[in-house]
Amino acid sequence: MERSLDSQSNEDQGTAIGLGTNQGGMREHNERVVLTLLRRHANLAKADIARRTGLSAQTVARLIGSLEGDGLIIRGTPSRGRIGQPSVPLSLDPTGVVFLGMKVGRRSVEMVAVDFLGKIIDREKQIYDYPDFDQVLQFAKSSSAALRRRLSPHLKSRIAGLGIAMPFFLWNWAAHLGVDAGLMANWEHRNLQSEVAKELGIPVFLQNDATSTCSAEMVFGARPLPANALCFFIAFFVGGGLALGNSLYTGSSGNAAGFGPLRVPDLNGVSRPLIELASLATLENTLLQNGFDPRQMWIDPENWDLPADLIAEWSEQCAHALAHAIQSVQAILDLELVLLDGWIPRALCKNLTERVATILADLDMTGMHRPVIATGTLGADARVLGAASLPLSHRFLVQ
Repeated sequence: MERSLDSQSNEDQGTAIGLGTNQGGMREHNERVVLTLLRRHANLAKADIARRTGLSAQTVARLIGSLEGDGLIIRGTPSRGRIGQPSVPLSLDPTGVVFLGMKVGRRSVEMVAVDFLGKIIDREKQIYDYPDFDQVLQFAKSSSAALRRRLSPHLKSRIAGLGIAMPFFLWNWAAHLGVDAGLMANWEHRNLQSEVAKELGIPVFLQNDATSTCSAEMVFGARPLPANALCFFIAFFVGGGLALGNSLYTGSSGNAAGFGPLRVPDLNGVSRPLIELASLATLENTLLQNGFDPRQMWIDPENWDLPADLIAEWSEQCAHALAHAIQSVQAILDLELVLLDGWIPRALCKNLTERVATILADLDMTGMHRPVIATGTLGADARVLGAASLPLSHRFLVQ
């Protein structure tokens, strides 16, 4: 019999998963260990799982039976040709669980339905001039209902929760958005997480939007992150997420790695906040001043039809600022990897990454390790995927 989803609460390419335990009463923990392992390595046999987790063969067999009965894992084609029983590869079942993820941005809000492997099944999106609390709450209600309607009956029954990724202290950004502070006051006095949970009747989790990009890379990324890594995400405002010691680090207020206020030199050597130099808000203002409509930037991150010279000017300033930010941060954190991603075309993101690496190579890093600079693997969807990863991590993975 299937258990209700509501009742469920080594080394690995440089990323620690943690070992299971053969002691009694640890079934849920061991299930999480197995699911985390299978997320990173599909098609593992029972013997491989036992070896990597330290669990006994008998314990692994019981766990596999339980997880298979819950519809969370599937068996592949047995591998024959060896002495003894054929090896049966095991993987996560993509249809085992569905997660909803909502990203609240300063120019748009969107919600996605994501399968157990991190593939976006469906999405809803709305563009606005600024995030009005009641409008966002109504979007959460209407979009979740629309996504549910379009899911198959099986997937509809497997929804396990909603994650929300949004900028913290939204009410403080009214002036930057060009709106009256009174229009943003609800964000200070009301709680979106609790109000959405009350409306939808499912578990709801909340995280800073830029931090969510790091969550997404840790859970859904194309390659495992090293123990200490930083993820920059360039959107209306630039922000970041931080992994330290193989764990997401959010700080005391959940706003760690919010790099906007960090002061760095601009191209003229003047010290300015990073948010003024590496944010799309700056590019938006430049476009407006030159008579271009920037609204298309927020419709589709890939297909920009914007003046190449203005983008190049912004990109050079952005790369210069990010390189200096990395230099400053590295003196404290000793990172192995820095990923750059954003709501920007992939070609531009890759060019920006290369430019940051080139500039950083010329900066004085005496006494510091030079981190690898690379492009993020999830692109514009990193924040909303990070939101969807919150209920997944909370319910099914080793923290």
